[in-house]
Amino acid sequence: MNLEALHKKYKEQTITGRYITNNHIEPLLSNLNSYFTIGVLGNSVLGKPIHTIIVGNGKTKILIWSQMHGNESTCTKALFDMLNWLKTDTTATNTIKNNFTFYIIPILNPDGATLYTRENANKVDLNRDATNLSQPESKLLRDAFTAFKPHYCYNMHDQRTIFGVENTNGTQPATVSFLAPAFNAERAINSQRQIAMNLIVAMNDVLQKHIPEQVGRYDDSYNANCVGDYFQTLGIPTVLFEAGHYQNDYQREETRRFIFFALISGINAINENVIVVNKTKSYFDIPQNKQLFYDFVYRNINVDYESKEKIAIFASQYKEVLFENSIIFQAFIKKIDNPEIAIGHTEYDAKNGLYVGEDGNNYPIFDTKANFLIQPDRKFVNGTEIM
Repeated sequence: MNLEALHKKYKEQTITGRYITNNHIEPLLSNLNSYFTIGVLGNSVLGKPIHTIIVGNGKTKILIWSQMHGNESTCTKALFDMLNWLKTDTTATNTIKNNFTFYIIPILNPDGATLYTRENANKVDLNRDATNLSQPESKLLRDAFTAFKPHYCYNMHDQRTIFGVENTNGTQPATVSFLAPAFNAERAINSQRQIAMNLIVAMNDVLQKHIPEQVGRYDDSYNANCVGDYFQTLGIPTVLFEAGHYQNDYQREETRRFIFFALISGINAINENVIVVNKTKSYFDIPQNKQLFYDFVYRNINVDYESKEKIAIFASQYKEVLFENSIIFQAFIKKIDNPEIAIGHTEYDAKNGLYVGEDGNNYPIFDTKANFLIQPDRKFVNGTEIM
């Protein structure tokens, strides 16, 4: 199966970028065909509908939810790319629809999606509400889980640009990361967690052909309040998807493609029953992702520190800000002359030029906008050098 050609053909062109809300997906729901059953699971804190999509009539049931954190939309885009593929009447898609039933919640936290926040309207992280069930969205997800009785759960998220993986070729961004969550504090491996690990290995094998050494393994510390851990505890193989950064892809349009590849390859692996072989070692061979990156690193900066010139290093990081229904990226200075500064997605060598901030200061100030000069003639606006 040519996944590149498949995604190019079925990518949903009407949803792009980072800001995805009910307003963006509702026209797409109305365009799905008779293969799909569209419903409303219930309502959010602010009364927004939480939409559901059921497709397929097969025995193997997969529950998928996205945007549990409202500002994590990459997997939502990839799911609609997959739905476009499933709309078609082909041997491949009909086989999947005959063998699987998918229950998809494209945006579990529509209030957070609208506000572009991680939390819901009550400022609760839904991924820390698995046992308390204090929020309507959490209760509705549990209701769906109980009624649907899935054989697999896919918990779909985004992770920040700070995450990378270390490997034999240096440090790369963690473009896609996975986790087979622990089901107890000892992080033991039972048959259900083993299945989740085997499935992740199958997806990783495919992704390595497209993003070699840019797949990470998420930390498996157990937290009973996390939904994935909780469902794993209930005996359902659960996989956490984390859509991360790809080189220069702040809109996550490349990353959505790789999530699509993971979705399709994982489904095919289950269908072909190739996930029964123990792949524990291969799973733990996937490098664990770590906080390694800043968006910008500036090296060999001449600064005035306590009335003495010195050569320093500093970093800046983007904040994602909702402005007029789109996301803008504002760079702020975050680390200054610190040995923990490792690597930037973009790096600049100041070649011992003198730093001059907007306020005329010759030393960068923490959490101020990354607008400055490097004398004699280099200008940086929003973290980036203006040529």
